[in-house]
Amino acid sequence: MAFRRIVLAAAVATFAIPASAAVLVIGNSSARLCYEAADSNLVPTPAALGYCDSALTNDTLTTDDTVATHVNRGILLMRRHQIDNAIADFDTAMQLDPDQPEAYLNKGVALLQMENYGEALGLFNTAIARNTRRPEIAYYGRAIANETLGHVRAAYNDYRQASQISPNWREPQIELTRFRIVSR
Repeated sequence: MAFRRIVLAAAVATFAIPASAAVLVIGNSSARLCYEAADSNLVPTPAALGYCDSALTNDTLTTDDTVATHVNRGILLMRRHQIDNAIADFDTAMQLDPDQPEAYLNKGVALLQMENYGEALGLFNTAIARNTRRPEIAYYGRAIANETLGHVRAAYNDYRQASQISPNWREPQIELTRFRIVSR
């Protein structure tokens, strides 16, 4: 059991950076620069967070762009290991637009990092149901949550689904090698 937790902890740690599902903002505003930083998968600089903050305080944003900027800033905060602040941004995005799938997806990733697997599982389900642009991440995150909660068959199916959606992404394929199919 301890070895499995170590393997899953390693999976969550490697999962954090590629997990972003940034929300597109059109134009040349601070919100657009915030999006580009969130979409880049690089460790964010304070300047990148400044773009997000500036957009939310100084720019005149549509509701959609405000929601997107909260999601994008949450991604940047999550990458800086400011998980509570990231979750607050994802929650704000969900309050403003309960149908925004990337807010659910990214909050699920944040909760995995906090080892809150049960709540993360529900968020991944919601992200999938609301047609996230990154379903492979939702299935992979849901697989980690399912496996940690002891739902091994569901975890296997989710790792397999993530691998099928994104066949060049190695992590789901690596996780699948740990499973052995037994006929009954």
